[in-house]
Amino acid sequence: MRAAVRTTYGPPEIVHLTDVPAPQVGPGDVRVAVHATTVNRTDCGVRAGHPFFIRALTGLFRPRATVLGNEFAGVVESVGPGVRRFSAGDRVFGYSPRFGAHAELLSISQDGLVAAVPAGLPLEDVAPATEGAHYALSIIRKAGISGGQDVLVNGATGAIGSAAVQLLADLGARVTAVCGTAHTGLVRGLGADRVIDRDKADFTKDGHHYDVVFDAVGKSSIGRCRPLLKPRGLYLTTDLGPWSQNAVLPVVTRLARGRRVMLPTPIETPQVIEYLCERIASGRFRPVVDRRYPFGQIVEAYRYVETGQKVGNVVITVVPPR
Repeated sequence: MRAAVRTTYGPPEIVHLTDVPAPQVGPGDVRVAVHATTVNRTDCGVRAGHPFFIRALTGLFRPRATVLGNEFAGVVESVGPGVRRFSAGDRVFGYSPRFGAHAELLSISQDGLVAAVPAGLPLEDVAPATEGAHYALSIIRKAGISGGQDVLVNGATGAIGSAAVQLLADLGARVTAVCGTAHTGLVRGLGADRVIDRDKADFTKDGHHYDVVFDAVGKSSIGRCRPLLKPRGLYLTTDLGPWSQNAVLPVVTRLARGRRVMLPTPIETPQVIEYLCERIASGRFRPVVDRRYPFGQIVEAYRYVETGQKVGNVVITVVPPR
């Protein structure tokens, strides 16, 4: 099978398409013929081995995972012994924490983050429905956000931010979204009650006060956002910060019993994907797609994602739709 392979850390150009052995199908596994996948910020960071400390998890000198990609949508090609949830020919989508989706075939446990594609939806449209969305949903759940709360989302056009706006609106939260001028209409369409145009105003000077400030791009700080928070408000971030301060501040601010910082870890259970699947089927959640690239142009997709200008998700077509 063909796969996008890298054997060292480095820039997008280290990735190349080549033939590799097909993944094995063990007991409880399903092997999926991948029709579409994505390139996201996680892929870029792991490919580059940056920040350096992640190599403690991905391989200190050489990467353990040579085929990246964690989002996929495709058709079940075969199943291993004991599989009951899926059969050959089923259309499925999901998230592979151990990567491997930048390939024509992917093996994943039936008990992993995989679900049936809702009827009538193209595979390319659901492929980007899990990575940013499962981060957003995990953060929302771990923070205990509920309907009626005032939430500001900074970075509302990214994969995490655009999912967060929709999921928060679905919960009944009052959402204020921060984005650039070109995308204010898009963000309103995702369900934001208010939109702050960052090209015209500094959102940290906003006169409103919030139960939660959700920094979906990791480009702000509790110091800048403190004036926005109510006395017991919560600052959520997806990034460690320039000095890795967000690894320490959750403990420090919890002890202070005032405004708090959280850097939630993702929840990776089948229930997360089922929750997203229900909202996709009902139309309450749709992943935002910026650009689509054929598999042969995956290096160009990496280059574009690394510009930091993408809106939502970048989809890779592995098998062109008929």
